[in-house]
Amino acid sequence: QGQLVESGGGAVQAGGSLRLSCVASGRTVTSYNMAWFRQAPGKERESVAVIRWRTAANPWYAGSVNGRFTISKDNAKNTLYLQMNSLKPEDTAVYYCAAGGGIGFPPTEYAYWGQGTQVTVSS
Repeated sequence: QGQLVESGGGAVQAGGSLRLSCVASGRTVTSYNMAWFRQAPGKERESVAVIRWRTAANPWYAGSVNGRFTISKDNAKNTLYLQMNSLKPEDTAVYYCAAGGGIGFPPTEYAYWGQGTQVTVSS
């Protein structure tokens, strides 16, 4: 339990869309709060979206992505998703999925991490 593997990153033009996936081992997505983080070069890792383990209702989003990104999960497939629309150059970063923390928790409070997937948005 706790192994996370992301996919779906790539290079797109501004205004485009990407969907990231994170396949988890075991019952991770039904046992832990799940989140997407991102880290741009020279910047700290920041939380992008968080979804609770018990219910997918009322996920949390960072203000910079609210209204453009959607976090969701498929418990049957043990998979976490991040649909990213209207992408901007400032969204360029390595995106990570994580498990174990919660809304407002710093990265250090998350127990499990994926390897990251690069998202590059050109203007």
